[in-house]
Amino acid sequence: MADPRGFLKVDRAKSVERRADARIADCKEFVVEPNADDVRAQASRCMDCGIPFCHKGCPLGNVIPEFNELVWRGRMDDALRVLRSTNNFPEFTGRVCPAPCEASCVLAIEGVPVTIKDVERTIALAEFAGDLVPLPRAPRTGRRVAVIGSGPAGLAVAQQLARAGHDVVLFERDDRAGGLLRYGIPDFKLEKSVLDRRLLQMEAEGVEIRTGVSLAGGDVAEFDATVLCTGSRIPRDLPVPGRDLDGVHFAMTFLEQQNRRVAGDVVPEEGALLATDKHVVVIGGGDTGSDCVGTSNRHRAASVTQLELLPKPPLVRMPENPWPAWPLVFRTSSSQEEPSVTKAHCEREFSIMTKAFVPDATGKRIAKIVAARAELVGGAIKETDADPIDIPCDLALLAMGFIGPERGGLVTELGLTLDGRGNIVTDATGATNVPKIFAAGDASRGQSLVVWAIADGRRVAAGVDAFLRAGPLRAVA
Repeated sequence: MADPRGFLKVDRAKSVERRADARIADCKEFVVEPNADDVRAQASRCMDCGIPFCHKGCPLGNVIPEFNELVWRGRMDDALRVLRSTNNFPEFTGRVCPAPCEASCVLAIEGVPVTIKDVERTIALAEFAGDLVPLPRAPRTGRRVAVIGSGPAGLAVAQQLARAGHDVVLFERDDRAGGLLRYGIPDFKLEKSVLDRRLLQMEAEGVEIRTGVSLAGGDVAEFDATVLCTGSRIPRDLPVPGRDLDGVHFAMTFLEQQNRRVAGDVVPEEGALLATDKHVVVIGGGDTGSDCVGTSNRHRAASVTQLELLPKPPLVRMPENPWPAWPLVFRTSSSQEEPSVTKAHCEREFSIMTKAFVPDATGKRIAKIVAARAELVGGAIKETDADPIDIPCDLALLAMGFIGPERGGLVTELGLTLDGRGNIVTDATGATNVPKIFAAGDASRGQSLVVWAIADGRRVAAGVDAFLRAGPLRAVA
């Protein structure tokens, strides 16, 4: 185990973040990488509990006490081996995961859990410091698998099946692979050079990546199995008066354009979304909304306001939300702490219901938002009798989540069954109602976390592997 008294001797300390006024001047990652001694000290705080609740909190089932001890002892290669056994992409989760494992840490009872996410990120950095070498793959089976969608679930499926010896083709309709990791998450949280290095390793391990490809139902017939990892891509809309005004846009359109700019692409001036010198209102209080806030700050927006329909969460864990469940408490992201041109930080409003987008004098562009105070009554959100609120707005970004995979295309052509929420129905192995067709990640789970997508990809890859091996296989040298 790690230092038996480490949690008594060492205080919890998160990785340092770059100064807010400095980091908004670029799109580099906002976290300052800690030195090795600091990480070892934090890893020493792990209590090696008799029942490691952190395992249960982690969707991937990472064996956290084991790698904490190895990091504390300076055995980084062994720590990487342990972490790699459960997590294909610790360089992603160490950056963008909200760390449910830390919420389940026994020390979280006192509000000072082990900084597991930082330790995981540091282990991944140790791997990336050298050559990201391909791992050995099993003897080839001669089975061909199509993986459609290259987000975190698709990447996990593809890597696991390639390592199992199958011939994997990973299809992506965008011009670059990565899905959500590429065009949804801003570079200040995940620089794309990290993603590109992982993709190179996967290609070296035998995964064939084809971008700019949209498949039809008949295209998958040549494969022994197909896995749909197309994500939950239909954004939730806000059908209120003025929705069609210029300046009202879905969050993902805004984020994708910015990621393309950072990548060096030319975004056409017509249709370009920039927050520069604008009063930005982000509708939605989740991670996507926070990413819009951070991106607007880097554009140097005049001000940024974030609206949330639900009430403000409590500052501390409430009795009805006991440990080790995820604490439903008030949180402030790095983006929400950053300044805009006229404000010291993002202004956040809770229990706000957007009623209408109001045009300017031309009648074409948004000038303000009319909103109402709301309250939670018996599990339902209801408008109060308070006077309406006018919020100046030049750019409104809708970040209210997603409602399932895109309809039509493969979903319709293959005749896949959908559940009441519009997600693809699968069994425990990931198999759909159509023979040889599987689904993983948000396409079947619904909108969720990157860490859940990776975990689901690994689960479904095991199901596909078992399916392929159930029949006669042709071993290939």
